Amino acid sequence: MCCDHGNGRAPGMAARSTTVASMTENSRLAPGDPAPDFTLPDADGNEVSLSDYRGRKVIVYFYPAASTPGCTKQACDFRDSLAELNEAGLEVIGISPDKPAKLAKFRDAEQLTFPLLSDPEKTTLQAWGAFGEKKMYGKTVTGVIRSTFLVDEDGRIEVAQYNVRATGHVAKLRRDLSV
Repeated sequence: MCCDHGNGRAPGMAARSTTVASMTENSRLAPGDPAPDFTLPDADGNEVSLSDYRGRKVIVYFYPAASTPGCTKQACDFRDSLAELNEAGLEVIGISPDKPAKLAKFRDAEQLTFPLLSDPEKTTLQAWGAFGEKKMYGKTVTGVIRSTFLVDEDGRIEVAQYNVRATGHVAKLRRDLSV
């Protein structure tokens, strides 16, 4: 996937020496867990908090980098499905390590109509288990793990999906949620 390079390292830099044990299943969220709250800037620099969505269901998805082929496909799939998702009572938020200015260019270029949030320090990504070791082209690297969550009205994880594919994921999610 072209978009899975958001590991924050300069090209050619060696991976951090961590073990697979440092990114274990128990650091991942599961249905029933409380969703870690966050307050992050959106593409315009306005702060958005998960708690702003309390009382509504929200899909929170994490992606490696704006304006790359896989991430663009995924974002456009969410955009194209947004009316049906909203009719089913679901909001959508996308989060990446990109800075707000890059998110604004991405939003405008792709006419995205849902919030894109910036997490350059990767604290929210880590809290949700969406940053860590993953396989890419047969090698273990540290980076953003493409992940999607459904958070219920009470702020609990209803669905947790890690290592999702950029292409076809939104269609599968809609089928899973009967939307």
